[in-house]
Amino acid sequence: MFETLTNRLQEVFKGLRRHGTLKPEDIDAALREIRMALLEADVHYQVVKDLLATVREQALSAEVSKALNPAQQVIQILHQELVNTLGEPASLDLKGPKPREILLVGLQGSGKTTTAAKLARQLKSAGERVWMVAADPYRPAAIEQLEILGEEIGVDVFSDPELKPAELVERAVQQAGKAGASVAIIDTAGRLQIDETMMEELEQIQAASEPTEVLLVADAMTGQEAVQIAKGFDERLSLTGLILTKMDGDARGGAAISMRTITGVPIKYIGVGESRDALQRFEPERLASRIMGMGDVMTIIEKAQDAFEVEQAEMQAERMLTGEFTLEDFAEQLKMMSKMGPIGKIIDMLPAGITGGQMAIDRQDAEKRMLYTRAILSSMTPDERRKPEMLNASRKRRIASGSGTSVQEVNQLLRQYRQMRKLFKQIGKRGLPSLGSWPR
Repeated sequence: MFETLTNRLQEVFKGLRRHGTLKPEDIDAALREIRMALLEADVHYQVVKDLLATVREQALSAEVSKALNPAQQVIQILHQELVNTLGEPASLDLKGPKPREILLVGLQGSGKTTTAAKLARQLKSAGERVWMVAADPYRPAAIEQLEILGEEIGVDVFSDPELKPAELVERAVQQAGKAGASVAIIDTAGRLQIDETMMEELEQIQAASEPTEVLLVADAMTGQEAVQIAKGFDERLSLTGLILTKMDGDARGGAAISMRTITGVPIKYIGVGESRDALQRFEPERLASRIMGMGDVMTIIEKAQDAFEVEQAEMQAERMLTGEFTLEDFAEQLKMMSKMGPIGKIIDMLPAGITGGQMAIDRQDAEKRMLYTRAILSSMTPDERRKPEMLNASRKRRIASGSGTSVQEVNQLLRQYRQMRKLFKQIGKRGLPSLGSWPR
């Protein structure tokens, strides 16, 4: 999402680093470029003004001017102020008598229904007994969509199109309590824009359910308008948190930086895809690092921990370091990597120095190469993957034909495999850290 902004900031940082010492005019010139980059990314003008005023004050301090690397100091100041602007991490309030109600509100098309399912799945995996409530009787197939999602993730859904939304929610909470549910997630109706009828209905639902959380589900691609939408909902419903959806899209991303400051309401989750596990707890420092081009290695590690079984991964690591690594092992690793999500999203989390500033090109190329590699490996027999030395010309032609690639691409994969096996065998004596020892 922040690719354009990140690339603009990286250019500014390169300019700063070219200076041995920083004069006030150097800092002001850099801040002008940063101001334009933030405004073009749809960050609210008042947020930009306040943020850069603080950065300038600190950047012109005596401590920075005397530092061994003043440019890096300025970059760190901007990073910290971005973190401060994004706010502290905030957890859901799951205290009080059960079931605790979570009310999801937002405009039509913001992704409330799919977000309800993602949140339900996450809470269920954390040990909660979750119910979902279909309180949107207006949108065609809204109830059916939630019921299908509920069946998919194994969560009960309460619905009754004959009841008015407030009555339905009150009945649903009672039934959820009798059934022993610990959390009830209420999916409400939206409109194309805020109107009085919608707000009155939401206020009635809020009064009927007395939720511990009132979360606004907002489309991050809405841009500046998202801030006004959040203010409108907060004034009537006293929001407790925000969930920003479509954070994996091609929007400029400024809403994520603005909404916390303008509304005073914390961002609790971000949606980063369509899959049921594509909902992440909002971590301000990680998002600020991605915006600055510093990457988000911790999220990559967490995804790896979820995707890889520790014992299997460590066994494969041992095989790699002793030179016993086969194409069968390689295929299994690619299969586990696919559980982490599209390779392009993983690349987006790497520091800009690794991606070389060509994030879009690298992402497309990596996705294509991953697809071809898996196709080639799938076209081999198990024996061929275990003993690639048996791959003669006729076998390679068969593999190329079966995978929709060329013999040249098959040979390229085999060369890369041999180089990789040789490299890991060379570093085998040094060993690798245990996967179980990675930070959580």
